[in-house]
Amino acid sequence: MSETIPGPDGRPRCRWCAAAPEFYAYHDTEWGFPVDDDRRLFEKLCLESFQSGLSWRTILAKRENFRAAFEGFEFERVAAFTEADIERLLGNEGIVRHRGKIEAVINNARRARDLVKQEGSLAAYVWRFEPSAEELRAPQTASASAASIAMSKDLKKRGWAFVGPTTVYAFMQAMGLINDHVEGCAMRVPVEQARAAFRRPGSLAP
Repeated sequence: MSETIPGPDGRPRCRWCAAAPEFYAYHDTEWGFPVDDDRRLFEKLCLESFQSGLSWRTILAKRENFRAAFEGFEFERVAAFTEADIERLLGNEGIVRHRGKIEAVINNARRARDLVKQEGSLAAYVWRFEPSAEELRAPQTASASAASIAMSKDLKKRGWAFVGPTTVYAFMQAMGLINDHVEGCAMRVPVEQARAAFRRPGSLAP
C-alpha cells in the first residue's frame, strides 16, 4: 500500500489526510513546520493531552472552542484559573469535558510559567529535545522515541501532567522537531526547507 494519497490538487499527501477533508489544510500549513512561539507550543501540548484516547479529528473540530475556553492558551492567564473556572469548563459543551485533562491544563500552565522563569522560554526548553538525524526512524513508523521519552520524563519531574511519551512524540511531529512527512509527500521538502532555515531558540545558527 502506498504511503501517500492524491490530495485535492492531485499532488501526493501523507495517507492519514484521507481520514477527514479538514486534515489537508492542517497537514499542508501546520503539521511539521517548526514553531518557536511559546503560546502555540503550550496550546499544542494541551490539545495533544486532550486527544489522549480520542481522535485528532475530534480535537481539531473543537480547537477554536478550546482557544476561547482557555484564554487563547496564554498560560499566564490560564495559570490563574480557579475551581470556579474548572466548573465553568466542565459545563462547556464545545470542548472535551474531562476533569482530569482540564485540571492538567491549569496545572501545566503554572508549570509553564515556572519553566519560562528557569529556561527563558518554553521554546528554548522544547527545542533542546530535538532529536539528531541519527535518532530518527522512517517517517510515521513510531509512536514514541528516545527524545519524546526524555522530554516526557523531564516534564513529569517538573510537575507536568498528561505528558506521556506518545503525547510528546505527537507534539514533536506537529511542531516540527522532526519531519515526519513520508517520502513522496508534497509537503516533505517544504517542511525540510523550513526546518533548515529555522533558527533554533537559544542558538546562534539556524
